[in-house]
Amino acid sequence: MTNEQDIEVFLEDHGTLAQKKYRFSEVKKMTNNFTVKLGEGGFGVVYKGELCNGYHVAVKILRASKGNGKDFMNEVASISRTSHVNIVQLIGFCLEGKKKALIYEFMPNGSLDKFISSKGLESTPSLSWDNLLKIAKGIARGLEYLHKGCNTRILHFDIKPHNILLDENFCPKISDFGLAKLCPGKESIISVSDARGTIGYVAPEVCNKHFGGVSQKSDVYSYGMMLLEIVGVRKNVNGEATQTSEYFPDWIYRKLEQEQELRSDGVIGTEEKEIERRMIAVSLWCIQTFPKDRPTMSTVIDMLEGNADSQEIPPKPVLSSPIPALVAEWTTSSLQSE
Repeated sequence: MTNEQDIEVFLEDHGTLAQKKYRFSEVKKMTNNFTVKLGEGGFGVVYKGELCNGYHVAVKILRASKGNGKDFMNEVASISRTSHVNIVQLIGFCLEGKKKALIYEFMPNGSLDKFISSKGLESTPSLSWDNLLKIAKGIARGLEYLHKGCNTRILHFDIKPHNILLDENFCPKISDFGLAKLCPGKESIISVSDARGTIGYVAPEVCNKHFGGVSQKSDVYSYGMMLLEIVGVRKNVNGEATQTSEYFPDWIYRKLEQEQELRSDGVIGTEEKEIERRMIAVSLWCIQTFPKDRPTMSTVIDMLEGNADSQEIPPKPVLSSPIPALVAEWTTSSLQSE
């Protein structure tokens, strides 16, 4: 599909034209000619906007270089099927020649990414342990909904802090469905024609079928890596790191073995320590090398709420450090998103 008419036919076929369609002139007006830039990533640039009724929105202008509009179709077709407190709401879209834009509800606290710094907490605002647990549970509920609550199951394929938005009450909302895949029927294993996701969060089986089939457990892996970042308050992937830098899960296990604090924001109480231990256990179960060893998102929620039978720290994953060939495969073939 390479033109506007083809894309509209696709959207009609998938029942996704319920959202309002805006002209590009309206997009320029609502963003005050793209004055306030909120962020930028692989798929495009996001600006703050305001509708005629005073409602604030986030407007994502997709890059024209993305070719046939596959990411645009994925995002609209996926997110328009959702209705959940932990999924960002799509207000409307613009499709005018090569100009494509997505209009979302505005999230005042931005992305979770800004609360996780590679330099520690010195340069970022701190969240309480209660808030961290609330955010972890909210994201888990959103993913559970995508996997089993929608009429058509949706695999996100790009769960990471940058794609989690926080509203004024720090309620998390999953966003950026450009790499998502709709899964009609009840099949548990799906086929993907290309590697997709972001280095550091991609499940091994997405890049190499030797590790198993691609399924909802691939999102579970990404969630686990993100949860490790939340608990450790440091980046999973350091852009300035050398090849000898310590692999993130290895860093976590080493800290646990040496009974060291993962965070640098001071001594925590007994209740906070229990939350930390619970979140670490969940995250490490989620990043098990083989999909069959990972929990479902429903089980993750039970574990986070303290209802699951086992809260023990799992053994270190078989893939306890990056396989060079797999990292190279990620680097050369994975689709980088925002």
